[in-house]
Amino acid sequence: MNYADFYRRSIDTPEQFWQDEAALIDWNVPCTKVLDYSHPPFAKWFVGGQTNLCHNAVDRWCAAQGERAALIAISTETNTERSYSFNELRTEVERCAAMMQSLGVGRGDRVLIYMPMIAEAAFTMLACARIGAIHSVVFGGFAANSLASRIDDAKPALIVSADAGSRNGKAIPYKYLLDEAITLSTAKPAKVLLVNRNLAPMEVVAGRDEDWASLRAANMDAHVPVTWLESNDPSYILYTSGTTGKPKGVQRDVGGYAVALASSMKYNFCGNAGETFFATSDIGWVVGHSYIVYGPLIAGMATIMYEGLPICPDAGIWWSIVEKYKVTRMFSAPTAIRVLRKQPPEFMRKYDLSSLRALYLAGEPLDETTSKWISEELGVPIIDNYWQTETGWPILSIAKGVEDLPTRLGSPGVAMYGYKVKLLNESTGEECGANEKGVVVIDGPLPPGCMQTVYGDDQRFVDTYWSTFDGQQVYSTFDWGVRDADGYYFILGRTDDVINVAGHRLGTREIEESISSHANVSEVAVVGVEDKLKGQVAVAFVIVKDATRTADDAGRAAQEREILGVVDHQLGAVARPSRVYFVPQLPKTRSGKLLRRSIQAICEGRNPGDLTAIEDPASLQQIQHALHGDAKK
Repeated sequence: MNYADFYRRSIDTPEQFWQDEAALIDWNVPCTKVLDYSHPPFAKWFVGGQTNLCHNAVDRWCAAQGERAALIAISTETNTERSYSFNELRTEVERCAAMMQSLGVGRGDRVLIYMPMIAEAAFTMLACARIGAIHSVVFGGFAANSLASRIDDAKPALIVSADAGSRNGKAIPYKYLLDEAITLSTAKPAKVLLVNRNLAPMEVVAGRDEDWASLRAANMDAHVPVTWLESNDPSYILYTSGTTGKPKGVQRDVGGYAVALASSMKYNFCGNAGETFFATSDIGWVVGHSYIVYGPLIAGMATIMYEGLPICPDAGIWWSIVEKYKVTRMFSAPTAIRVLRKQPPEFMRKYDLSSLRALYLAGEPLDETTSKWISEELGVPIIDNYWQTETGWPILSIAKGVEDLPTRLGSPGVAMYGYKVKLLNESTGEECGANEKGVVVIDGPLPPGCMQTVYGDDQRFVDTYWSTFDGQQVYSTFDWGVRDADGYYFILGRTDDVINVAGHRLGTREIEESISSHANVSEVAVVGVEDKLKGQVAVAFVIVKDATRTADDAGRAAQEREILGVVDHQLGAVARPSRVYFVPQLPKTRSGKLLRRSIQAICEGRNPGDLTAIEDPASLQQIQHALHGDAKK
């Protein structure tokens, strides 16, 4: 099949195209209207159709391949490994659904999931989908303040958590952080369901906290039928960092998401029922939702859920999993591959990787050195892809399931079917030509699987994503890009204040607000700086109230530790800046706007650009002095 024709059909006749794709999943009731775009930019797909994510991921496979592996949960942190067949997975999901119902959870209720990468987390997500509850998974690395803000926004009826996660053999006490978050929040959950892994002590709150093992034992024979949902009912909320401190709750639907994932598993990831998919992400991120839990299972594949590091117990652990479970498709991030590249090659070469057909990388730009190295080592195609929490599945890639187009180093690929991607000039709003830099935008309607709205705030959805260009209602990705003459896109970085650290999107404003809460901080600017391993790292520049406390090396080091401790406590280690520098002033325009791009340029050794509006040029010199002075020590 010719991809250009395939793509054009998806753009020119979207309703017929997606009607055909809808046949990839099961429907209890077919839709009466494929697309309702009467209230742009809000798109409703498969209106009137009834389906269920859990049914499509689990139940529909039980008759034909019930004894085949569905979920493979591996933890090198606890040295445990368990494979669940589709039949066994359905049984555990039904037990979990019954457990939640016994705690008062029903259709439309929110369930916040704050869990490590263990099988029970997948059971909970699928059980929510089964009964029509809306799950909100929060990454286990987030600290109490970040968790509290998500509790307040989602107002969950139930929180499901665990005593602890584990990283590199060290327990991370989830329950302690959860209790603190609930204390900080105004929306108090009626119940908390806890998996006790015996990794850390935890206090039990009488009347609120319930034990997973005990409740499971009381529901061993439970049978909970799926709740058929209208296609546009919400399936989940997933929070993403933004340009303000308050995170945005990306709200996803049911039917459009199921169809988009089924299509992407067929055309993008070329997955077949009975094969094994291994995504190395975390369920706290969108990759974990789409390509650990839902996508592979919807395609009838076994999916691997891995708790641990890529180099523990040694750098061969991932490859041993590929060999043991005959993984055919693997999905990871460039940062992880850069980490593995530093390890002795024999860790990879001693395993039989002949089952592997392709490696997919996303989350951050893929550099040529990393791509070439892993391609030569594995001898399989390395396929980049670019997308966002908001879209749920790739915007740009190579759909080798349609046509085996060549990849191009540095480019995630071409526009994927359904996405009307274009580049607009930031100043004029005019469409860019070949090799002209512009903002990557998408004409509405967004295809199935993309966000419906910002949870509880339709106006914020419009204001944030659809109002960047006056007179044009286009979805902004907030990324710079260029497109070559053949239609391949190259992503150049963010237009806003979100940075990409090892594939994790972090809002610099959120980090700034955390640092500003330190008693001795007067002002702060946080920027993302290029890093060879992680893609970007956060770097903070701080003006202190009492300069005597940072007058010497010892004082600066002590103050930096305190500030990093504040970020760790409030946001979690994932948001911790790599360095904190102390300066007497920050570069601003005469109107008081921080010149973040100029600060970033100086950190990366680039020209700081147009400085005609700067209030005091000496402020940039002070940034340079802070950086170079530190380098000399």
